[in-house]
Amino acid sequence: MRKVLIGTTAAMAITANGAAAFQPESTDPIRVMIGDWTSMLVHAEILDIILSTYGYNVEQVAAEDSARYPGFEAGDLHIALETWQTTQEANLAASIATGNVLDMGELGPQAKEDWWYPAYMAERCPGLPAWEALLDCAEVFSSPETAPNGRYLGGPVSWGGFDAERIEALGLPFEVVHAGTDAAMFAELQSAYEREAPILLWIYEPHWAPAVFEGTYIEFPPYEAACYEDPAWGVNPDALYDCGKPEGWIKKMAWAGGEAIWPCAYDIVRNFTMSGPEVGALVYEVDVEGRSVEEVAMEWAQQNETRWREWASCTAG
Repeated sequence: MRKVLIGTTAAMAITANGAAAFQPESTDPIRVMIGDWTSMLVHAEILDIILSTYGYNVEQVAAEDSARYPGFEAGDLHIALETWQTTQEANLAASIATGNVLDMGELGPQAKEDWWYPAYMAERCPGLPAWEALLDCAEVFSSPETAPNGRYLGGPVSWGGFDAERIEALGLPFEVVHAGTDAAMFAELQSAYEREAPILLWIYEPHWAPAVFEGTYIEFPPYEAACYEDPAWGVNPDALYDCGKPEGWIKKMAWAGGEAIWPCAYDIVRNFTMSGPEVGALVYEVDVEGRSVEEVAMEWAQQNETRWREWASCTAG
């Protein structure tokens, strides 16, 4: 059973148009992971609409980003449309190495996420965007609970990212305060930006925020794999994580055992792609315009039906 029943005239029109001849290989539920950030929710809902159109039994299942892997390896979770190289590269590689998890290809956008500050903070902290500037002006980013240390607003704990380890490795006089949710983090950014209040936080792309708010990422020493593996690498010879976060792909992943159960559904997942601007626009509709995930996903499905039916060419026999 779906997490949310479509139940609209538009949804029934999509379902009735061209899917009747296809019979799913199995009625077993395909469990699609949903995370605690908006693009993951929208993408999962879009996939749900597509697979449900062809008669698949879809369940959306919440899982923490960094804790998902045992569930995929055991077959308790089947599909995830977003696995970000920026924080999950090592976890994904380890799961694939078990033979129980598949790399389903790239979603499309290139991922970037790191510490970000609004443009108005540059005058208050001379030397930005160089990370060394934070050594001398942490207090301008402080809050009552962290003063005199600066406050860094990190994402939910489950996202990982090694921010506390980076602070220690680089000797930064900052404390990490984790946002409870993705939405709360960006609501705090919106409020601070409108008041030109101090804020330093985790921003990621693809997302609408870098296009809406003027600001810049902190320039940490560029990431290399050795930064996360060899303490001797980098400015601190005794610590890991003395660099910025990696940048790169967003991949789809799947439980390997599902390939034999739902081969056509797995083909659809491999073909499922989005562009960075497209993802940002979808997230903007939910986060800023206040529309529901279900409404935004259904609108996308209606407007892009020709496109996603091409992803589902396997249903034509």
